[in-house]
This record gives sequence, C-alpha cells and structure tokens, in this order.
Amino acid sequence: MHDIKAIRDDLAGFRADLLRRKPDEAAADALAARLIALDDARRTAIARAQGVQERRNAASKEIGAAMKAGDAALAEKLKQEVAELKNGMGAAEADEKAAILAFETELAAIPNRPLPDVPQGADEADNVEVRRVGDKPAFSFKPKEHFDIGEALGLMDFEAASRLSGARFVVLKGKLARLERALMQFMLDLHTEQHGYEEVAPPLLVRDQAMYGTAQLPKFKDDQFAAVGLVGVEGLRETLENIESTAEQGGDLATKLAGLPRAASFETDHFWLIPTAEVPLTNLVREQILDEATLPLRMTAGTACFRAEAGSAGRDTRGMIRQHQFSKVEMVSITTPEQSLAEHERMTQCAEEVLKRLGLAYRVVALCSGDMGFAAQKTYDLEVWLPGQDRYREISSCSVCGDFQARRMNARYRPADSKTTRFVHTLNGSGVAVGRALVAVLENYQNEDGSVTVPEVLRPYMGGLEKISR
Repeated sequence: MHDIKAIRDDLAGFRADLLRRKPDEAAADALAARLIALDDARRTAIARAQGVQERRNAASKEIGAAMKAGDAALAEKLKQEVAELKNGMGAAEADEKAAILAFETELAAIPNRPLPDVPQGADEADNVEVRRVGDKPAFSFKPKEHFDIGEALGLMDFEAASRLSGARFVVLKGKLARLERALMQFMLDLHTEQHGYEEVAPPLLVRDQAMYGTAQLPKFKDDQFAAVGLVGVEGLRETLENIESTAEQGGDLATKLAGLPRAASFETDHFWLIPTAEVPLTNLVREQILDEATLPLRMTAGTACFRAEAGSAGRDTRGMIRQHQFSKVEMVSITTPEQSLAEHERMTQCAEEVLKRLGLAYRVVALCSGDMGFAAQKTYDLEVWLPGQDRYREISSCSVCGDFQARRMNARYRPADSKTTRFVHTLNGSGVAVGRALVAVLENYQNEDGSVTVPEVLRPYMGGLEKISR
C-alpha cells in the first residue's frame, strides 16, 4: 500500500516510478489522474459525513438550550432538523464507505515503487548479474536432468503423484525423501544457529487479511489455492445431505463434489493455503506496535507451500522445478527504515551461505524494474547451476519491501524517546527453496553409474550415508 500524501506531494515522481514498472505513458497518466480523483472523492465524502455528524451534535445541544429558554417552536424545529440529519447520516456514511473502498481498491492494485538503484528493464532479459560464485562441476559423461536421475533410482514417482493429485506433483520415496528432509533441517539449523533467525512453526492456512497484508490479495487471487470452508455444524450437515442426495440420484463424483461450498462463500471462514511462509511470518506483526529496541526481528520457517502456477502452462511441465506443492525455508525480517537496506544485503548473504556449504555454483542477479515482484522495492535472485539443464535456475529470491506491506498490515514501531509511531520495513527471502535444492544436488552430484553422492554437509542428517544408489 502506498502513502497517498507522498504521492500527492510528488506526483511527477510517482508517475516516473510507474513508468519504471511499465513504460506506458498513457496508462501512467490515466492511473495517476484516477487515483487523485478517487482521493478527492474520498476526502469530500469523509468531510460531508463529518459535517453532517457535527451539525447533528450541535443541533442536539441547541435543542436543550432552546427548551431551557422556553422557546418551544425553536426546539421543535431543531428536533425536525436532527431527525432529517439522522436520516441523511446513513446516506452520508454509505457514500463515505463507498468512496473509501473505491480509493483503497485502486491504491491496493498499484505495485511498490522501485528503489533508485534497481536496473531499468521490462523483463528477465534485462536483469543484471551481480556476481558468480563457485565452480561448475566437470563431467566425463553427459549429465542427466534430475527427473531422469530420480526415476532411474526408483525414488521419484510423478506417475503415482498424478494419479493422486494431477499434474505438477511428485512422490519422493526412501533416500530421496530423507534427502529432502535433510536439506530442510540443514537450512533451518544454519539460519537459527549461525544467522540469528528464530525458528517459527506457522499455520499453513491463513485468512484474507493475512494474504492482503503481504499483497497476494486481491491482485494475485488466481495464483492461490483457496481452501474449502464449512461454517458450523449446520453448514456441515447441509453439505453432507446435498452430497448424499446427489449420490442417491446417481450423480457422478464431480457432481457430488459440486455440492461442497467454497470458502469464498463464507466471509467469516475464508482460508487460503500459504504460497510461502512469508505470509504468516510477516503477518505476525500485523496491527502491532513494536519497540524499536526489538528490531530487527528475524524469523525463519520450513513449510510446505502451495501455488496454482496460473499462466505457467507449458513451462517446466516435467520434474520438480515448478510444482503446485513444494517445500521451502523462508526468512523474514522486520526492521526500521534505517536498517532495511543493510538487512537486505545480509539476508541475501545468508541465502548464499546455504549454496556455498552445499558446494553448488550459483550467481546473484539484480532484478530489473519490470521483473520484480509486486510488493518489492528491490530484489536479488540467486540462480543455481543445473548441469542437466546446462543453465542457471532461480533457487532463492530476497526482497526488501519498505513500508509497502506494513501499511497494509498496520504494522508499526515506536522509536526510542518518541510518542509517535512509524511503519516498519519488511523483507523476505528464500533460504532456500528445498525442492530446487534437491534438484541441484541430484544434478551436480550425479555419477555415471546413476548414483548420487551425498554432499558432506548433509551426511550427518542422512545417518552418515555417502551415496544414494538404486
């Protein structure tokens, strides 16, 4: 969420930042004009509602004065006015709510403003490589991709997952399942014991407000999985009766399931599966006022994550690169405005340390203005080398969001020796994507006989196992 005062004070700067995101001058001009018009309408509606309320309060006091003075005619006239104002108050408040909603809806759909040092560009082709770290492995044979390695080991089953859940899922078995668990445990130990993050086990289901706070809603609703919600015993009973009735009539499974109410039908019980632990971790400070002495807060969590991958049809259809369900270790920091940029560099280095200790070659890329996430001011991507694909692929993304999310969450802190509050700054980063780390280990540590050497740093988590073989 943006500060409308800052926008009004520097409308030219706001327009320039819009153009950095998307170079469309007509669209930027129209958006800026529409936003100011909506804000004007909001202010007018608020002033009108306040004016009606103030006049109603004043007239009520005047009734008492008129009656005390014995002026019954004036008192009656004032009573009629109060009655009319009471009726008008409902309309004024409705107009006020509508104007505020229209303004906030528009404001909530505008992406964060890029920092000045963010590279200018339209898409990933304009991203800027910052550094490369590590040596790519040399093979005496043609390296395979991870899915060929995993399936040949008999420990990676996409067919079984498809029977259970459809496309973009996988079943890991035996030593590969343990290797994925080992990777998560290693990352969490590293971040908590050496990087100063506090481990958190958050809910995997969150409400609308949490998704709105970190900017997944409303703009990216189609990328999320909404959970089915049932309200109370009556709702459950009605649903079961509908399904039973359909079954008795010989309906098929799809028809039976159509009787299940969706979560969106219930405003009080609307849940979403988290797309990343960024959502619950960041929202831990929503509607809170923190003491400056407690900042920065650093939290980490290893969770399952769920994404609909809308718009990715035909991309990475084989393997574990782009799935609906995956594991990830997330890092979140809550800071003062003065701390956030240094914290961004620190967070990125924490993610890098994971790849260094795994012995994986990678590069750091600064995302351009057109390729950054909606809530980000600045983003570094870590791209790990995958010899089977003969290319670098994203394995971590570390972003500083300024006060963009904090305004949506109303998350603030009180500076030392101050009676006023300020919005915190929020940061998030993958530390790192566990599934993609598994992919990287399989491809970088593969052997010609089809086995996979276990990286030394993971062997304590694998019971001392040095090699995974069929």
